Amino acid sequence: MAGHFAPFTALAERLLPLSSPAGNDGSHDEGHILRVWRNAAAIQAGEGGDPRLIAAAVLLHDCVAVEKTSPQRAQASKLAAERAETILLAEGWSAADRAAVAHAVHAHSFSARVPIESLEAAIVQDADRLDAIGLIGVARCFYVAGRTGGGLFHPLDPMAEHRPLDDHAFALDHFETKLLRLADTFQTATGRRMAQRRTEALRQFRDAILSEI
Repeated sequence: MAGHFAPFTALAERLLPLSSPAGNDGSHDEGHILRVWRNAAAIQAGEGGDPRLIAAAVLLHDCVAVEKTSPQRAQASKLAAERAETILLAEGWSAADRAAVAHAVHAHSFSARVPIESLEAAIVQDADRLDAIGLIGVARCFYVAGRTGGGLFHPLDPMAEHRPLDDHAFALDHFETKLLRLADTFQTATGRRMAQRRTEALRQFRDAILSEI
């Protein structure tokens, strides 16, 4: 796996064992980290930024796990940022670089709502959000719903025309409450272009599944 993080293979070899907390969350596994890295590398190629800081932030952005159903969910990225600083201190990173990575880790989270203060943080946030939309976002959305006890969609009113949206109960509701709106939150021009394409894929999937049900 580490070889896919070139030119930061050595860094990935050291950080990957610390990057995914123990557990069975297949939506936040090493595959997720690799996809976020590929997204981040594509955005960085168009936007600039320090790729070393971006790589470390991507590798450590989910290094503390808090379940989506937990009341502490909004604290997950703060806890991950604190752990990332500790890990990078042991790696011998400077205080400035540790702080830059910690900020990117803290700010990547949708629920934390931390203002972006650097290009690197903007890239990491965009890269992570790209993995929540498009067809991989569809797969992750339904996976999380099943894992947390949610249903696919309301059997009689899938588009919530006569009921409140409830994305804890129904995966398809999450399209309307969050996923289809994410493109408006992207920080970089490159990320926004990528998000628009993936959002269109989300809409096409939603329309197709509605036509079937």
